[in-house]
Amino acid sequence: MSLFRHARQQIDNLGRYRHLNAFVNVANPESVLARVATAAGPSPTDNVDPRSPNGRLVAIKDNICTTDIPTTAASGILKDFQSPLDATVVRNLREAGAIAVGKTNMDEFGMGSHTTHSHFGATKSQVDGTDRSAGGSSGGSAVAVATGQCWAALGTDTGGSVRLPAAYTGTVGFKPSYGLLSRWGVIAYANSLDTVGILGNDVDSVEGVFDITNVHDHQDPTSLDPTTRSCLPIEAPPPSRTLKVGVPMDYNISTLDPVVRKAWLRSLQLLQKRGHTLHKVRLPATQHALSAYYVLAPAEASSNLAKYDGVRYGSRAEGKDGTPESVLFAKTRGEGFGPEVQRRILLGAFSLSAQAIDNYFIQAQKARRVVQQDFDKVFATLNRLNSSEYGNKTEGVDVLLCPTAPTLAPRLSEIQDQKPLHAYMNDVFTVPASLAGLPAISVPIRVDQAPNSENAEATGMQIIGQYGDDKLVLAVARELLEAAKAG
Repeated sequence: MSLFRHARQQIDNLGRYRHLNAFVNVANPESVLARVATAAGPSPTDNVDPRSPNGRLVAIKDNICTTDIPTTAASGILKDFQSPLDATVVRNLREAGAIAVGKTNMDEFGMGSHTTHSHFGATKSQVDGTDRSAGGSSGGSAVAVATGQCWAALGTDTGGSVRLPAAYTGTVGFKPSYGLLSRWGVIAYANSLDTVGILGNDVDSVEGVFDITNVHDHQDPTSLDPTTRSCLPIEAPPPSRTLKVGVPMDYNISTLDPVVRKAWLRSLQLLQKRGHTLHKVRLPATQHALSAYYVLAPAEASSNLAKYDGVRYGSRAEGKDGTPESVLFAKTRGEGFGPEVQRRILLGAFSLSAQAIDNYFIQAQKARRVVQQDFDKVFATLNRLNSSEYGNKTEGVDVLLCPTAPTLAPRLSEIQDQKPLHAYMNDVFTVPASLAGLPAISVPIRVDQAPNSENAEATGMQIIGQYGDDKLVLAVARELLEAAKAG
């Protein structure tokens, strides 16, 4: 299909799937199609590069700044905010010919696992007419890709916010190594964890966006410097190479859905048939990762969100704000922030308080270091950030394969009255890689339906690699999808 015909179909899908609430704001359709026609040239062809973003419609998560479409982070406090600049990743894509079709819905400031904590209402993913969770917080981006409203989408992944939506919607969701993609122009949630991620219907589109955006940005202090980048692998190993695939036994938890466990075993068998070897590994610190994450992320968020007071920018509450007993912006923040954001700000402020910082924040940082060390022990490749040497160890695995989520996508009706702690458990398999800053990708694997099981088509399988092995992770993801398709 030509670029223009494909784009028109995607524009039509914007209206067809409006009820799913994947987008917060969309660009002018006529302007979008005009730019596609310009990119396609006078003689559009059906033979387009599957990895090239040129002339493609790309959706942008609403916490990534764009000049032509409002940026709200799905929050009432930024509901009228118009960014004066493009985020670096957006600028990279525009320069490569990509066209931003709209800003996608999300959990407010990225805080959630189901894209239900949005000022603009929940995003839905539908299976056989049943409203299900789209995952979070990049649920809008995942649904936009899954329903053909764009070619690819940008999201952000703090503790699994790209991979979990991918698992729930049957799409491909990739979180690169921390520091490879610029965070300049991305509204911060937790600086030491936030990573721009990519969603697509296949590995080609995801890798195409990654190649364009994987550049050093001097404006972002967390962007990996050129010297260190030069030490990272540029290409994936040849397809003929036999890989050691690690099976993390600590991810085989008692609450793992039997349907997901069966898909996990099938995925391992598919790679084994391709000639790769399977190896059991232990990651004992995994059991502490989730607790550490929900101390560290809210602590950083409480600091990052202090700037939203309605004084310099953002909305401000009507009438007098502040009393002798409160600060100037108490009413503005109380009305502008949703309940989940308020909950995490309070949690973070407490863990950073003088009375609690030693028992919570410092202990969580120690747990994070142990999680990182666990990964370094099981990988054959040395961590290029923590080691002065480069190369391989005598023992270890090349990648890890495990489920992305412990269950299939739940019904929206089931999570309406869900306690926050239960919702946080959805991130149990995605948080460890985020704490360690490792590349990880979720790919859809068809599930065999068991009696009384949820009527879903696929679940997400997660491939995790050593820091900098992004190309290897993408290559294994492509091979797994090819093997699954071949049966």
